[in-house]
Amino acid sequence: ISGCAIATNHLAPNCQIIGVEPKRADDATRSFYSKTLQKVENPNTIADGARTASLGTLTFPLVLEYVDEMVTVSEAAILRTLFFVWERLKLVVEPTGVLAATALLEGIVSFPNAKIGVIVSGGNVDLKEVGKLFTKATSREKASQRRPLAPEMS
Repeated sequence: ISGCAIATNHLAPNCQIIGVEPKRADDATRSFYSKTLQKVENPNTIADGARTASLGTLTFPLVLEYVDEMVTVSEAAILRTLFFVWERLKLVVEPTGVLAATALLEGIVSFPNAKIGVIVSGGNVDLKEVGKLFTKATSREKASQRRPLAPEMS
């Protein structure tokens, strides 16, 4: 997040920057709010790009300087958003790449009447693993429970 935050701050200094990570790998969120580097040993999350024990000693001060807020999202929410992005937007992204979109689509962050930019990235995905996740997720929920074609805006 530090690199994206620096770039965004340079290009749009008035932009509010919100970092998002899985609840099961919340080291950055805890570090951000405690202002001390926190660790999560072997985080168990489908967002494999967030399976690091902690922020780096070089990046942590940058997060504190350039990020305005940190939030977390559940595994189920990540999977719902991943499925939505693949199925409806036709974008092949990895679970880590939909973290920011998850926070927005799940209503964890909300900015009515504001211009919003969300980074959706990462095509480094194991198709067999994602296939298993999608199969498991869709077998548990009815079609009516899936995310609508477009998120409801309040």
